[in-house]
Amino acid sequence: MLEQEVKELIIEVLQLEDITPADINADEPLFVEGLGLDSIDALELGVALQKRYGISLSADSADTRRHFASVRALAALVESQGKKGA
Repeated sequence: MLEQEVKELIIEVLQLEDITPADINADEPLFVEGLGLDSIDALELGVALQKRYGISLSADSADTRRHFASVRALAALVESQGKKGA
């Protein structure tokens, strides 16, 4: 399932050693609340998503902020724009 892949990617890229995919609620916010990620995390995650799925993101875009709201939103972005990666 794509949401599972996105969760695993987040954990791998951001080296969240104490978190498992099961710990991440697909609907909870990724930033501030929820996982508490920051802008550096967003940048690293964006690069990883671009490499793995071939999606394109704009750093300043309100759409990008919306896509990064939750795992479910990221999975929807990959599904709509990406191509299956490694």
